Amino acid sequence: MPGLGTIVNALAIVAAGLCGSLFGGRIPARYQDTLMSTNAIAVLFLGIGGAVAQMLRAQADGTLLTTGTMMMILSLAIGCVIGEWFNLEDKFESLGQWLKQRTGNSHDNSFVDAFVTASLTVCIGAMAVIGSINDGILGDHSVLFAKAVLDFVIILIMTASLGKGCLFAALPVAFLQGTITMLASFLKPFITAAAMANLSFVGSILIFCVGVNLLWGKKIRIANLLPSLVLAMVWAFLPLA
Repeated sequence: MPGLGTIVNALAIVAAGLCGSLFGGRIPARYQDTLMSTNAIAVLFLGIGGAVAQMLRAQADGTLLTTGTMMMILSLAIGCVIGEWFNLEDKFESLGQWLKQRTGNSHDNSFVDAFVTASLTVCIGAMAVIGSINDGILGDHSVLFAKAVLDFVIILIMTASLGKGCLFAALPVAFLQGTITMLASFLKPFITAAAMANLSFVGSILIFCVGVNLLWGKKIRIANLLPSLVLAMVWAFLPLA
């Protein structure tokens, strides 16, 4: 059944959000603060680890070679200009505000930030793309099932510390992965190893930015950096790549 992986992934996020909402309020404030900081640090290191894994290559003599820096710099620089031009961050927040009103959470001041932060965390990454392609073409749900487990843990912790807005991250996940699954046959030729490596590299940097915002408040308009993910994949097909 094509799309089953995305359905399971979205349901796992909803289940994690419900559990976090039910039990998060019972956690004392000081525990919630520590949990938030711990979650932020974990996200930071997930981003650092993913970026370093793509950026450094071991040579035969044991030295390390830095690769992909030009791709990373230009993708982020051009991507942020495109994102700012389309004002993606404000559109994302407007969606959060709409959900906040429609779901009866108008008095929840943290709803929008929770929704945006959680959505960016679980939508960015190569697993979403590769898993959705495999789901659509091969009927292989294993990658998205593994992602569902990871997302469950992430959203459970985020909901306990940020609020119930995290639960609604299931919507952009379902839309993004469902769209890729439906277009899998068309997208497959573009999902090369080099393109996925670039996506993982830049995606890991954006995940690091999510950790920065979690730990120090909103410093980076991450949604406006999302076009850099597409540019990173396009770079793999350029003659200079």
